[in-house]
Amino acid sequence: MNRKAAVSFMISSSVYALLHFITYFYESAWLTLILSVLGVFMLLSAAFLLPLKKIQLQLFLVIAALAVLFFTSDSFLDDLILGLQQMRNLIGLLLIVPMISWVLKEEPYIEEIMSYAHNFLNKSQKFYFGLMAMTQVISHFLLFGVVPMMYHFIDRFLKDHKGEAWENFKGTAILRGFGLSTMWVISIPSFIFAVEALEATLWKSMVLGFIFALAGTVLSVIFSYYQEQKYGMDFSFVLKQEIEKAMRNSRNQGKWNKDVAEFVFLFVSLFGTIFFVHETTGLEFLLTIPLVILVWTFLYFGCKKRLSNFVVEIRYYFSVGIAKQAQQFSILVAAGLLIYALNQSNVGDYVINGMNFLTGIIPLLNILFLIPFIVILLGFIGLGPLPVIVLVTGVLEAVQFPYPPELVVLAVTSGSVISIILSPFVMPVIILSSVNGLSGIRNGLQFNLKFAIAFYMMVQLFIQTAIYLY
Repeated sequence: MNRKAAVSFMISSSVYALLHFITYFYESAWLTLILSVLGVFMLLSAAFLLPLKKIQLQLFLVIAALAVLFFTSDSFLDDLILGLQQMRNLIGLLLIVPMISWVLKEEPYIEEIMSYAHNFLNKSQKFYFGLMAMTQVISHFLLFGVVPMMYHFIDRFLKDHKGEAWENFKGTAILRGFGLSTMWVISIPSFIFAVEALEATLWKSMVLGFIFALAGTVLSVIFSYYQEQKYGMDFSFVLKQEIEKAMRNSRNQGKWNKDVAEFVFLFVSLFGTIFFVHETTGLEFLLTIPLVILVWTFLYFGCKKRLSNFVVEIRYYFSVGIAKQAQQFSILVAAGLLIYALNQSNVGDYVINGMNFLTGIIPLLNILFLIPFIVILLGFIGLGPLPVIVLVTGVLEAVQFPYPPELVVLAVTSGSVISIILSPFVMPVIILSSVNGLSGIRNGLQFNLKFAIAFYMMVQLFIQTAIYLY
């Protein structure tokens, strides 16, 4: 049954994404109706494919959506059809984005970057900063898959050095690095969805997010320094020895590192092309990104004369890879249905009115002070960063804020960062725990609580100052 369910899910999700792209350029009532039917098949296939504990959230979201539509909708069937199409942009994006990771498998780019930057990485705080920065850069390509990939890389690099002190050093750098990437990385679906849903200006949101990602990285380095003192360890001495070994094993021994140059070219060509196509065609980013990635990945393998590798990756992706995303895709379809139902019922106004009532009681509070806590709370009940952002911004997009939308995006994504690094129930922490052997509570709350509090205060200080000036 699982094999049939996996095939059914692969077909329904692939055709769903294909019809999304087709109907964007060629409107057809029949094709959009088929799109909604395929959304139902995706949910049903996921229900048969996944164990009960991984489908409970989807069931709750769908039941809640149907209940809201039943009591509030004037045309239940029409709203149901439209609700099943709510997440079509994200499904199309998430189906294509994993293809970027195929490129990173072809050459040892990360190893060569670490070797090339040896002079910068020779101190523990510098190495920590570099590890966080590299995690954010690679997250452009791997999304939350960067967590196990970077951990396995750094674990091989430090294979002779174990213990809680080293796990704290490695785990916090990678987890915080990925969390901060959700504030500015354009290929992170939650970030780009929040920007488009709240009608913020992308470059302003990216600049603002990058500034606080950088500030958060520096803040994390400061925390790591005191953590190193607490453990009574000398990380710098060990790291210097390991970097010297990596340099001896590098395949680029001269000053010119071909792999590093190639990686920089790939990074600039991909994301530069995305912005260029968006500016010249006017296509929305949620459509531009997957289309550019598809062509860019094909051209990479073509230029490398490795199209046979490309075919192998495609076969594996369609036979195994897509089915592995059943939980994420089904949550998005179910969340989209609930978002549409809630927006039809004007629940967003009730949520904002409730927040306004609370801020009226406590004058120092305002809505942007509270929004991150909603995101954090949803993270602690098991919603990952993408469905959390989808739910929160999906409701908030129907509300008129008296603030610049970029500040709202910053408030939402800062809550996402804290949720990612603290909650033991979200995928990044679960994955990290599975590879380093520590509990989710230890990797999340115990290692990151003080940093999370400091980061929240830092972001809110800026937001509240900006609101006061605005």
